[in-house]
Amino acid sequence: MANPSPYRQFSADRRVALVTRAIKSSKDMRAVMVTRMVSRGGGFRPATLLQWPAEKLAREVVRLGAETADDELNLLNMLYVEFEPEIQACFLDAAGVTHTNGQMPEELEPPFADAAAVAKGAAVVTERFGPDGQLYLRTIAKYNGSGWPGLEDVLAGPGA
Repeated sequence: MANPSPYRQFSADRRVALVTRAIKSSKDMRAVMVTRMVSRGGGFRPATLLQWPAEKLAREVVRLGAETADDELNLLNMLYVEFEPEIQACFLDAAGVTHTNGQMPEELEPPFADAAAVAKGAAVVTERFGPDGQLYLRTIAKYNGSGWPGLEDVLAGPGA
């Protein structure tokens, strides 16, 4: 895959851990992942898959690449907003964007900051979180690039 999604750039182990965490935190996510497995064929029965431990189900989902683009976006959102909001909170703080533990108020409209603030936030996140910070930045650029002016330029720049 020439340009994998940010989710697919995680190692398989990291994807399994994320899917496991999502399944454990949400019955809806378990049902979604069971649906993905059944839709792939192979004789999986929903009743059986619903009984599997979260880790086993997650390993099979990732092994088969059963996650859809929407699943990937939902999983990344869960990761950066619910499970591990530190990177997002750091970026928002450095960019001067109002938030509560990495969650921006619903009423905020894009663009959320100007290009200079975005560049500052990106620099702080990259310095503090290294490759994980860069992957976070690629994630928001892919899924909400219009909200963060200049982010694509920062990511394309030296050292990116």
